Amino acid sequence: MMSKKNINRNVLTFVAGVTLAATLASCSGSDTKPTTSATTSAATPTTAMTAPAPVASNLSGNITIDGSSTVAPISKAVAEDFAKANPGVKVPVGTSGTGGGFKKFCAGDIDISNASRPIKKAEAEDCKKNGVEFVELPVAVDGLTVVVNKENTWAKCLTVPELKTIWGPDADGKITSWDQVRPDFPKEPLALFAPGADSGTFDYFTEAVNGKSKVIRKDFQPSEDDNIIVKGVQGGKGGLGFFGVAYFEENAKKLTAVEIDGGKGCVAPTAETINSGKYSPLSRPLFIYVSKKSLARPEVKAFVDFYYKDIKVVKEVGYVPLPSDAVPKIMDRLAKATTGSTFMDAPAGVSVAELMAKDLK
Repeated sequence: MMSKKNINRNVLTFVAGVTLAATLASCSGSDTKPTTSATTSAATPTTAMTAPAPVASNLSGNITIDGSSTVAPISKAVAEDFAKANPGVKVPVGTSGTGGGFKKFCAGDIDISNASRPIKKAEAEDCKKNGVEFVELPVAVDGLTVVVNKENTWAKCLTVPELKTIWGPDADGKITSWDQVRPDFPKEPLALFAPGADSGTFDYFTEAVNGKSKVIRKDFQPSEDDNIIVKGVQGGKGGLGFFGVAYFEENAKKLTAVEIDGGKGCVAPTAETINSGKYSPLSRPLFIYVSKKSLARPEVKAFVDFYYKDIKVVKEVGYVPLPSDAVPKIMDRLAKATTGSTFMDAPAGVSVAELMAKDLK
């Protein structure tokens, strides 16, 4: 399985800042780390001051994380910041896909599973069979973004039924041109690119659009590497694909995001529409699942606590912070190490705001 290229956080911050900064700023209640700025005076020059380096902790060990390539940029950014104060703790982050991560997690092979969808019943049963209790923790909100080639001037907005026309299993080998999606579209060949079957993004999209996870046409190019999807859509005028909003933000100069009509008009994927659920049915929460046994280790507990202190990285890598009223409930769940799933079997397309308002108990 191909690994995703490492995201440059500074580039993402700039791109996301140009497109989403005003909205994201209003959505986030997270704290930023204080810095000490240098001050100068024309009459009395002073020596520039810098923020003191973080004091290294005595924590040590390895924290193993795998799973969703969508959530990986957040976990990698948190791990990078965590390492500054905890150099004795190693936190490698793998990207085997949400399904692949749950396989390793429920076998007891990793401490934390990144997931771009809730755990499934069969996966939870595997965890139970192997004695793996888990704490389910939402960490951010995402909007699956449908993208087209920059030369595509016709598909500015697509309805969910049109997405099903394109991606439904009955389209296999039959819906091959844009004019078959809508008669006033040009007779341009469709070239389809999407995440692979182990991806939580794939699961969520197919359920939201086609009504059931993994029900999809077979004649498309799958890849676990979103950069391959970007290149594929770039490669022809009729290209179309989908992935998380962060990867669109990274490639906004190369691709065009399509607005989605979920039944109430065309809506673009923005921080406000994703968090409120207006961007329906393609808004979704993102998660980490932590082994309760692992959480008892001080380095794991410190890392997961830090995940919520360092939540500014959610904006840095292009995702949407959690609704502020959900965070205390999630922190209570973490503090009590409450096991089990609140989000399992929640239907795709239910607003993220509604999901987050559920009592996490």
